[in-house]
Amino acid sequence: MKKYLPRVADEILKRKLENKGAVLVQGPKWCGKSTTSERQAKSVVYMQDPATKEQNIMLAKANSKLFLEGKTPKLIDEWQIIPFIWDAIRFEIDQRDKFGQFILTGSATPASTKEITHSGIGRITRLTMRPMSLFESKDSTGEVSLEQLFKKNTKISGMSNKKLQNLAFLVCRGGWPKAVGQKKTIALQQAIDYYDELVNNDIYRVDNIKRNKNRIINLLRAYSRNIASQASIKTLKDDMIKNDVSTLDEDTISSYLYALKQLFVIEELTAWNPNLRSKTAIRETNTRHFVDPSIAASALGIGPKDLINDLKTFGLLFESMCIRDLRIYAEKIDGQVYHYRDKNGLEIDAVVHLRNGNYGLIEIKLFSEENIEEGAKNLLKLKNNIDTTKMKKPSFLMVLTGTQYAYKREDGVLVVPVSCLKD
Repeated sequence: MKKYLPRVADEILKRKLENKGAVLVQGPKWCGKSTTSERQAKSVVYMQDPATKEQNIMLAKANSKLFLEGKTPKLIDEWQIIPFIWDAIRFEIDQRDKFGQFILTGSATPASTKEITHSGIGRITRLTMRPMSLFESKDSTGEVSLEQLFKKNTKISGMSNKKLQNLAFLVCRGGWPKAVGQKKTIALQQAIDYYDELVNNDIYRVDNIKRNKNRIINLLRAYSRNIASQASIKTLKDDMIKNDVSTLDEDTISSYLYALKQLFVIEELTAWNPNLRSKTAIRETNTRHFVDPSIAASALGIGPKDLINDLKTFGLLFESMCIRDLRIYAEKIDGQVYHYRDKNGLEIDAVVHLRNGNYGLIEIKLFSEENIEEGAKNLLKLKNNIDTTKMKKPSFLMVLTGTQYAYKREDGVLVVPVSCLKD
């Protein structure tokens, strides 16, 4: 049996079980939701087990109370197969009046919520899992902690052992648990297999709507070519139209994107709106990202060597990998990741904002001192434009890179290799 690699979600799940009746662990297929949840569950129902699936469905419909019996926390894996059980779980939590009763996992939101009459607020909380971060997959030294940076611990140091070739491999491999620790050819195949399953099966199963396979492939390629940008639906359409038909409309593209969101395949960054000294208008368009950069590499049919030969594409996919890791680390400290862009063109790739109002500004640059300098200037410019009479000063300014050393610049900006970062 493959050794379990600890996940950031382990601690979050434990904490959430201690203060709610149930936890819904959601995220894309193959990201490790079931394995992580099994480690804290005391009993399990596998809804996708063909040997017991129909029996479980019948029991859940006939006698939900009996179906929910068992040692707690009880895990119901792929709960969306029986969405009607949601209300039964909510009611059972009320009857028991105890925390830590159930864990639900799901790799898609239910195709229909007609059978759900209650939101579950106050009883069921959510935890989003993603493919593994570099620290979880043992590809980061973990010498710089995001949590510690928010505690004003900005005396950093560290050295990455990852060269550009290694980072290109990590982008294409992705954070899929089955890929971690495998030899390179096998590791790279896992993301390709995920992509193939997505376009051949999963995109249809999410809501039982038959979609044009070629159009799905074209959309995923167009999305990949516009990753880490605020590309509009029209931009995606114009990209797709080269390989589609002229009758392609934006509503169709929007419906396909919605299905991909339901499968947790794409996860976009929303805009951050700080209080500024000036009256600068802030752009509200989301930044396009997949839940893992390997999906983009698979959609484009490229590998590590291709990225080395195309540093522009490499930089965009590297940025998406950094966003994945920041999201994972931020969730542990009750934070969200946003992006910033104003009408004057000032753009910050990531803002980690905590519930207590603390925040850090982050620019992402693959390599070169020139790019790091540009990132630092952007960070300082935005910092100086924030009205600190109405909100806190940033806890830190950081350029997240693919370079070798972690250090603090004379202007206070931190330079941190992503392969030195941890939660």
